[in-house]
Amino acid sequence: MKNTFGYSVAVTLFGESHGEYIGAVIDGIAPGVDVDTEYIKNMLTLRRPQGTISTPRQEKDEFKIVSGVMCGKTTGTPITILIPNENVKSGDYSEMRKVARPSHADYTAECKYHGYQDTRGGGHFSGRITAALVAAGAVCKCALEKRGIFIGTHVKRCAGVSDRDFCDLQSDINTLKDKTFAVLDESAGEKMREAILKAAGEGDSVGGVLETVAVGVPAGVGEPWFDTVEGMLSHMMFSVPAVKGIEFGAGFAISDMRGAVANDPIRLEDGKVITATNNSGGINGGITNGMPIIFRTAIKPTPTIFKPQDSVNYKEMKETVLEAKGRHDPAIVHRARVVQDAACAIVLCDALAMRYGTDWLSGEQQ
Repeated sequence: MKNTFGYSVAVTLFGESHGEYIGAVIDGIAPGVDVDTEYIKNMLTLRRPQGTISTPRQEKDEFKIVSGVMCGKTTGTPITILIPNENVKSGDYSEMRKVARPSHADYTAECKYHGYQDTRGGGHFSGRITAALVAAGAVCKCALEKRGIFIGTHVKRCAGVSDRDFCDLQSDINTLKDKTFAVLDESAGEKMREAILKAAGEGDSVGGVLETVAVGVPAGVGEPWFDTVEGMLSHMMFSVPAVKGIEFGAGFAISDMRGAVANDPIRLEDGKVITATNNSGGINGGITNGMPIIFRTAIKPTPTIFKPQDSVNYKEMKETVLEAKGRHDPAIVHRARVVQDAACAIVLCDALAMRYGTDWLSGEQQ
């Protein structure tokens, strides 16, 4: 199960950056769930490069659904999505067969796969594979919206520039839905773009923080120990290239609070149990409490930069200096936003199916 995530709803990723296809198989989606190809296409478009702040590599991502869907509805059998790779330049990566790029998976892949790994463009480790994750997540995210669960992510911080916090959650999610650079404050977004361009002009890169909220998730989903909602989300998020940290609710800041501040007071509102604050991020004891789930991930700077970097030729066991070639992003945080949406949707579909049964996603089971 090394390339598969999930129990009741499971997603398997396959392919390499410069192979013929990348893709995903989704198993466990209930029969009768709507599959909106325009919805999938839109999410894939949001992941694609954006002008000078992204890689020059352009892929059409013209996906095919080759099983599991008939007449726009899921059949209940595995859904297979294929995405062709077309704009490849494998010659740019010939050095990777022997020289490791700092902070990439080149050396660790060599240790695990003994030289048999596909090194072109990072192979199976490439961020290119997130296109398949987004396509699979789009199926899940669309199904969740039909059940009243909505997910939104914005670039909370990039290159030291911060966006405003979430405020009116549903309105903010709607605002972010089709944005190619997902910020809530456009002036902050412009400063972020300027910082990305500055780094690119210097042959360098920048990172950032993504903040995600999911509203409408019912209370009582998740398990108290090894399949906590935080644990499942963390497992998935750390599968996304470049994620190096995650926090929920108040996050690490909660360690500096007193209990009287950190605790979320419990109240009734229109006959429903709520909390007055949400420092716990919608989760207590590993189980959803009905409040919005909120979490943030740390996205590292793109590791391939156009500056000389110390490295090792691991075939000859000699130190060397690497000067990178190829097409790379000076920042990926803005593109990773839709990946995080998709990843969150897959986790929630799996957790909800485990709690209520797979038919819950189609509305057949209440």
